[in-house]
Amino acid sequence: MSPELIVLALVVVTALAFDFTNGFHDTGNAMATSIATNALKPKTAVTLSAVLNLIGAFLSVEVALTVTNAVVNIQDASGAPRPELIGDGGMSLLMIILSGLVGAIVWNLLTWLLGLPSSSSHALFGGLIGATMAGLGVNGVKWVGDGTKLDGVLGKVVLPGLMSPVIAVVVATVGTWLVFRITKGVAEKYRESGFRWGQIGSASLVSLAHGTNDAQKTMGVITLALIATGIHTDLEAVPFWVKLACAFFIALGTYLGGWRIIRTLGKGLVEISSPQGMAAESSSAAVILASSHLGFALSTTHVATGSILGSGVGKRGAKVNWSIAARMLMAWAITLPSAAIVGAVVWFIGNGLGGLFGAIVVFIILVAASGWMFLRSQRNKVDHRNVNDDWVEDVTQRQLPEEPIVKPRRRVRSKA
Repeated sequence: MSPELIVLALVVVTALAFDFTNGFHDTGNAMATSIATNALKPKTAVTLSAVLNLIGAFLSVEVALTVTNAVVNIQDASGAPRPELIGDGGMSLLMIILSGLVGAIVWNLLTWLLGLPSSSSHALFGGLIGATMAGLGVNGVKWVGDGTKLDGVLGKVVLPGLMSPVIAVVVATVGTWLVFRITKGVAEKYRESGFRWGQIGSASLVSLAHGTNDAQKTMGVITLALIATGIHTDLEAVPFWVKLACAFFIALGTYLGGWRIIRTLGKGLVEISSPQGMAAESSSAAVILASSHLGFALSTTHVATGSILGSGVGKRGAKVNWSIAARMLMAWAITLPSAAIVGAVVWFIGNGLGGLFGAIVVFIILVAASGWMFLRSQRNKVDHRNVNDDWVEDVTQRQLPEEPIVKPRRRVRSKA
């Protein structure tokens, strides 16, 4: 087997690993509120979300065919790799893609470890931007597009990243206020019970939209790698096995559940009720689907988090944990540059070592970093059994007793 094919295999495995992290990282976008309000049992919720992600991944390939061409100059207008990147059998392009994927995965796992919802899409774009800048220079990135449409880093990443959570907050705030206004005379127990059924439908719609959008990003990356090595030549289609593999791995990641992030969204940000949950999920679905129809790229994580925050603002007397919200905003702000830095550093390591050996070393670094973060997570494990426990926050987000346990002091008798 040639070195190019071995590196291609590493790229495909790494891309599917990113797809897997995308699945469990973003499960909370659709199901956190349904789990928090007990509309769905935790395992039932992630199973339903996994099935709908799987179905959604097969509904369209439009995103897959344009995902990388939107922000980096590694493809021409037709979608084919730039000739100077495939003159060495595609090794240069494969190293850029591999490094970008490593940057995205490392950031996804780090934010998962910290229980912070962040954008997997921004992590992927950030990793690719960093690796592309390292390999091709600053001009290798499309910063503003060609001026005829919203494109490039500004149009596809920055503006949607700023606007989508704000729009989601507003829509969810108004929706939550209307829900409680309309149902003002309904007894709380009936209101909670009725809206729990509604949550199942709204959460399912968000899961379907997520699968339709996010799985395709990985399809596009793998297809580009296949084209670079000459294995695939059709610029208008994605191989069926690529669709199937990406759909399976994002569904598998969703099924395993990103419990740490689900817990933050469902219990840490807002103490949520069923009417708030349905309003948040419906707002997320409306914003995501409307933006997709208009051709705007956005982060489902930003939208979902903004909707949950809006559901807290829209309910009179609801408590919003603004310290958690501030922490999320900080994570959003540094996602793109952080993933870009990792992608660039990894590219310099791989390119410096050269060829097949460099790619193998990069892959080993990824495995080692992923293993360390997984082992670290086991010190404070969150799963379906404790995801709905009462939120008590400290530096490590561990559950602490409400009051310190003080042992009574023994009384010492005097001998006098």
